[in-house]
Amino acid sequence: QMRLVESGGGLVQAGGSLRLTCVISNLTSSESYALGWLRQATGMEREFVAGISWAGSTQYSDAVKGRFTISRDKSKRPKYTVYLEMRDLKPEDTAVYYCNLGDMELLQNRGPFNSWGQGTQVTVSS
Repeated sequence: QMRLVESGGGLVQAGGSLRLTCVISNLTSSESYALGWLRQATGMEREFVAGISWAGSTQYSDAVKGRFTISRDKSKRPKYTVYLEMRDLKPEDTAVYYCNLGDMELLQNRGPFNSWGQGTQVTVSS
């Protein structure tokens, strides 16, 4: 079964930075997936944050555009590795951050996905 492991979250003051890492392994097929980050704040629906295609094109939500940067490392195949550099963090960025893969439309539409990781908590204090 596919395994998704997110890490790098923590508690940071407003204006600070964090770098999230996600490693996806145990895939049954090797395809040119897009990778993405989604987040879910307490009491809110999960929302798309950022996505990166196999070719490297990126998409961001309006809420994070200009502050977050998504990247991927193809050198660690067959595992898929994706990063999210977050800077100028705001209290409204507080959420559990998840990664997933598919095509960009699936990521932007927030699924459906077959598997989820445990996520990584990001808390931004004011």
